[in-house]
Amino acid sequence: MTRVSAGARIHVGFQNLSLSHDRLYGGVGFALDRPRITVEATPADSVRCADTLVAEYATAVCDLLDVSGVDLTVEERLPRHVGLGSGTQIALATLTAVSEAYDREPRVRERAPSLGRGGRSGVGVAAFERGGFVVDAGHPTTRFTTDTPEDGSWTVPVVVVRHDLPEAWRVLLVYPDADAGRSGETEDASMRAAVERADPALADELAGILTRRLLPAVAGGACEPFGEAVTAFDRRNGTWYTDAQGGVYRPPAGALVDELEASAALSGVGQSSWGPAVYGITDASRERAAREAGEAALDAVGVAGSVETVGLANTGVRIG
Repeated sequence: MTRVSAGARIHVGFQNLSLSHDRLYGGVGFALDRPRITVEATPADSVRCADTLVAEYATAVCDLLDVSGVDLTVEERLPRHVGLGSGTQIALATLTAVSEAYDREPRVRERAPSLGRGGRSGVGVAAFERGGFVVDAGHPTTRFTTDTPEDGSWTVPVVVVRHDLPEAWRVLLVYPDADAGRSGETEDASMRAAVERADPALADELAGILTRRLLPAVAGGACEPFGEAVTAFDRRNGTWYTDAQGGVYRPPAGALVDELEASAALSGVGQSSWGPAVYGITDASRERAAREAGEAALDAVGVAGSVETVGLANTGVRIG
C-alpha cells in the first residue's frame, strides 16, 4: 500500500493577460499545509474507488502507465471549486499514488498536461512538487489560441522563483456558503474573454508590485510588507476579471475582503483564484485573533460559512 498526501495552494494571480506582451499568464502563489488530499493505493485488476472524481483520474493514470487497475481509498478530501487548487492536487496525488503502488516514477511535471492540469498556471504543479512561494514563467503569447487546447498538448510553465516562507506565518481561510468558483469550460471561456480585452498597462503595474514589493518581502521574510504586497497584487489582478465575476472580487468575497482589511490581526487579504474562498496573511501570535476576524466578517456580511487558520508548506507531496 502507498499513501500520498498533498496540501492546497493559494493562487494570488497572474502577471499578465494581455496579448500585447511577450509572455502570457505567469502564475504567482504559495503552498498551504492544509486542507489536504490524502489517498492510499494498492495495485488491483481494475479501478476501484468510491470517490467519483478520484476514480476518473485513476482510470486516466492507469491508461498512461499501462497498468491493470488500482484500489484507492480517499482519507482526506480538498474542498472543490473554492479557489484552493483542488483539481490539480487531486489529479497529481492520484498520479503519484498509482505510480508508487506500481513502483513507477510519477513524472508529475511531464504527465500533468495529460490529466488536463498545469495549462495556464504552473503554481499548482510547483506547489505539489516542492511547496513554498512560487512564480512561474507563463507561456509565450504566440501560443495563445481561442480554442481550448487538447489535454497533453502543452507543457507546464517553468518555475522562475521559489522561496521558503517563514514557519511562523499563518493563513486565514474564510469559506463563505456561496456558489462554486469557475472551472472547466466555464473557466476557459472566462479566461479567453479576459485575455482578449486585457489592458497591457495593468501587467506593467503588476510587474512593479511583484519585483519591487512582493519578491523583496518574500526574500526578507517580512510578514507585514508581504501581506501588503499580496493585497496590492491580488486586488490589481482582480481587475482582469471584473466583467466575468461582477467586480474585482466576486460576491460575497469582495464584501468579506473589505471587512478583513480593517483587522489588525491580518497583514493582507485577497481572493484565491475564482473564489469564493478568501484568505488573509497573519502569524502564529495573531492566529486566534485572525480566526475571530474571519468569523466577524462573515457575520457582518450576513453570510454563513466557516473559518480556519493553516500553516504554509515549504515541502511538496508526502509519500509514505
